Amino acid sequence: MSAELIGVDWGTTNLRAFRYDDKGRVLESRRSNAGVGTVIGDAFEATLCELIFGWFTPETRVFISGMAGSREGWIEAPYVACPANLIALAARLVRAPSQRLREVWIAPGLRADRPDGISEIMRGEETQIFGALETREPALVIAPGTHSKWARVDRGHVIDTRTYMTGEVYALLRTRSILSRLINADDANPDAFALGVKRSLDNNSLLNLLFTARSEGLFEHIAPRSLASYLSGLLIGAEIAEGRAAQRLSVDAPILIVSAAELAAHYKTALEVSGFTKVETMDGEDAAACGLWRLAELKGPK
Repeated sequence: MSAELIGVDWGTTNLRAFRYDDKGRVLESRRSNAGVGTVIGDAFEATLCELIFGWFTPETRVFISGMAGSREGWIEAPYVACPANLIALAARLVRAPSQRLREVWIAPGLRADRPDGISEIMRGEETQIFGALETREPALVIAPGTHSKWARVDRGHVIDTRTYMTGEVYALLRTRSILSRLINADDANPDAFALGVKRSLDNNSLLNLLFTARSEGLFEHIAPRSLASYLSGLLIGAEIAEGRAAQRLSVDAPILIVSAAELAAHYKTALEVSGFTKVETMDGEDAAACGLWRLAELKGPK
């Protein structure tokens, strides 16, 4: 069945597409591993059309968020400066060249320039955040993942953001460091995870704490099958300790975690261990689909 509007969340490693009805409800979704990092040359349109085959007609409009708008993507969509709302994002959509689709619009990312001269960026997570803000008004949105984002929000605006390379560092340590030699399974252990979180919250020396994943394993204080959970707890705990200090949030500030359910549950647990009392979660795919639909509504038909 064809659709006149399709939303696409196109990251570095994954590609997800949503087919909507005329009310913005997702009728069907598809995904593949054809992230931007795998697309060679100008094959973006062909890659997308392969995924959404059977959905589109010559009248179909496509709205894309994520790394497809990066310098390495389909076409570059420059960053919008914070504070920014969804209207500002929609005003800076960039039209991508297309032979087979009526219109292809790519969303820009967000840029936040800190007082210390450092620039923070996000590309893709902003659409999830604005999708989540349709029905919620938290003080902070956390979009965990390879590069975890903490976005301070106020009245529908992203005020600023910070990025933590928690997921990528975990993957590197888990698979390519000396710690990997003792970690022989990925069995989830809530107690080991909570221990890692607490240690990072109580001790700001992460580089020292990371090595305890080896010593605790060597002396069998933590079973090898639980070391992955402990390592994850150390890293997420350190992220929360840093983020808590940077954002200066009270423990009763409402926080929304936007991600897949399993990862959201880890962050919710860690935030509650650190004292936060108002933590909610939302599925990241649902948030992306909602944000893309809202962008399309603001752009309107041509």
